[in-house]
Amino acid sequence: MIVITGASGQLGRLVIDILLKSVPAQQIVAAVRDPQKVADLAALGIQVRQADYDQPATLVKAFAGADKLLLISATEIGRRLPQHRAVIDAAQQVGISLLAYTSILHADSSPLPLATEHRLTEALIQASGIPAVVLRNGWYSENYLASIPAALTYGVLLGSAGDGRIASAARADYAAAAAAVLTLDGQAGRVYELAGDASYSLAEFAQELSQQSGTLVGYQNLPEAEFKAALVGAGLPEGIATLLSKSDIGASKGGLFDDSHQLSQLIGYPTTPIAVQIQAALP
Repeated sequence: MIVITGASGQLGRLVIDILLKSVPAQQIVAAVRDPQKVADLAALGIQVRQADYDQPATLVKAFAGADKLLLISATEIGRRLPQHRAVIDAAQQVGISLLAYTSILHADSSPLPLATEHRLTEALIQASGIPAVVLRNGWYSENYLASIPAALTYGVLLGSAGDGRIASAARADYAAAAAAVLTLDGQAGRVYELAGDASYSLAEFAQELSQQSGTLVGYQNLPEAEFKAALVGAGLPEGIATLLSKSDIGASKGGLFDDSHQLSQLIGYPTTPIAVQIQAALP
């Protein structure tokens, strides 16, 4: 039995879709805070169990009888560590035989502020003694695809990444990696650095967007504070704006680059090129 935490989220749903191709639905558990949000999964025969990171008792019940567990990192930045600890403790209590965790690219050395909670979670998993596999996911291409409408409207793509190379991949590529480690043998103890096969700078992203859309879009590199202010001005919450601006600074320092091709090797096919994703994202 395989448990997927955060199963109502975008990544969790994709992982389940892929697992269904090789794993019987009744052997998959969708662990979610609100079961009503995944009624469609229940209709497919998947076991839906209530699991709240802030209520440890629900986690033990949700994980009961499971062999493998995918811990998709929580979304509440700043609260991730205690929430992840609750999941790890529950997994230990029920005797999970393999815990897979979605961390961040080069968590042990990443300049991105996001890496701190991931690095500490990895340490908790190691200390727990649970056999584990760590999926250090790089940037989702979707993080930059979301900026396309504004870039086309104003003719400029804003950022703070400088000339930093970004080896992003599609969320579906990372989902395929998670599904792979949950169904392959011999995964305990492995740490995967997962990123796209090719990299690009944000200036190159803007150039590709210009070519495909027929609208001239330039890249404007801003100091971190100015980029954050622009994001807030565009309506993003300050916390998200801070996260994105600091992540771009991290990208300028190489934090989103990797050329080991471990992701495509794990999933067995090339990662989705950014040009293909830009084309699909155009209105």
